[in-house]
Amino acid sequence: MKIVVLDHPRIPSRDHFNDIANTPLWSCLMGGYAASALEAAGFETIFLDHALPGARFEETLAALAAEDPDLLCINAVYFWENTSALFDFLKDLRRAGFQGHINLFGFFPTLVYRQILSARPAVDSIAVGEFEHTLKDLAAALARGVSVAGINGLATAETLGHNRPRPPEKNPDLFSFPVRSHLKGTVSILASRGCYNHCSFCPVPSFYNQGPLWRGRSPENIAKEMALLADRGVTSFYFCDPNFIGPGKRGRQRTVELMDRIRPLNIRFGMETRPQDLDDTVLEALTSAGFESLLMGIESGSADVLTRIDKTSGPEASARAIALCRKHGIEPEIGFLMFVPDSDLKDLTANLAFLAENRLLDRLDRTANLLSHVQIVLAGTSGYQRFEAEGRLEKKGIFGFQAGVRFADPAVARVADLLVFACREVLRETGNPESPVYWDHPDDSVSRAVNDYLVDLAWELVTGAAAAGEAMASQDAAQLERDREAIRAGLRGLFTP
Repeated sequence: MKIVVLDHPRIPSRDHFNDIANTPLWSCLMGGYAASALEAAGFETIFLDHALPGARFEETLAALAAEDPDLLCINAVYFWENTSALFDFLKDLRRAGFQGHINLFGFFPTLVYRQILSARPAVDSIAVGEFEHTLKDLAAALARGVSVAGINGLATAETLGHNRPRPPEKNPDLFSFPVRSHLKGTVSILASRGCYNHCSFCPVPSFYNQGPLWRGRSPENIAKEMALLADRGVTSFYFCDPNFIGPGKRGRQRTVELMDRIRPLNIRFGMETRPQDLDDTVLEALTSAGFESLLMGIESGSADVLTRIDKTSGPEASARAIALCRKHGIEPEIGFLMFVPDSDLKDLTANLAFLAENRLLDRLDRTANLLSHVQIVLAGTSGYQRFEAEGRLEKKGIFGFQAGVRFADPAVARVADLLVFACREVLRETGNPESPVYWDHPDDSVSRAVNDYLVDLAWELVTGAAAAGEAMASQDAAQLERDREAIRAGLRGLFTP
């Protein structure tokens, strides 16, 4: 039996070109993990990586026609308003005569598997949750020609409502190292699975366990994979775990032990973690082993907002973590939600004050990102469920996977509209090679001027909204467009010498 594991093409989003919240970062390794699991089980498996810039579904269709597998397993990733192209592709594949079993796996199909199986007959099954063991059982059943209905973790249209969940694997060391299509540049690696928190905006807990669940690979197992990759020329890694360090004292001890093992490899690496996981001992161990970049999930400078989104650390802990990183020579990048649906103007003021006090608004690319992020609500998260129960959810994405939420405060909605508009104008300009703020070779003086413009605009909008009260919130669409045009004009004046 022949199996193809596919990472499908992505079509860039016009509106979400700068958002990375469509799927957790480790989705980039899921196809490779699926292929390695099937290979280890003895199945002839081809890993087809078409999740590359410029890849087209037409080329993927031709490649699959040439392989004609018995089982096609697709790492299905939500790519905003263009996701329907994936299901059009599956329909075209069937029309072209493909008779094999089509399975989807990953975050997106797991969290809306009922909707997909009810509406898309081209899909035969979905591996719900952690997928490696489920895919092996599926392949074995198809090879024997027996029913797949009793496989734990597998949903089909016939078994909806009766399919049994598969508990996540307790020992992630049992998973084979992922197949990789290339080893260019910085290579992603996964040191743990799940998360020990349950933030209301995050789909990770729902994917694994409907709640907090973190399982770390052993330092020996991680170091072995890294050494094998280093032998093949890899010198730069990025750990795509939601929480690399892991919970408590044991998590920090594990991290120190891992650093002792990888220090001789002479590599560089980055990671993501939470403020409360860092201390001097951990940072000393990390930096001595090649640590050079960090994304830290802070999310807000308002203690009230952090409580509402179920974050367990406050602004003071985040400020201490930022200072600690800088003490050890690391300038952290920040995960931040400037606007959440239940924000009020005091929360926005707290956000701006926090960012300013911690010197996070002094670099244009970072400023434009931090000031533009609005909470994105995805199916399966506890936030999605709460907003839906409150009648505030506005489903937008295919199968209702993505949703907007009406702001509780109309004045906050007005500030968000204008500030996000300004930041996106700037971010688009940073992608224009002819622009003085192009990311690869910016004009420092212009970048500083644009940065100051955005910071001043943010303060003006927030303080102006507070002063205007209900008058600002009630402004009509014509006034909104006039305000946008004034922002365009202000930015054009800065971009044009």
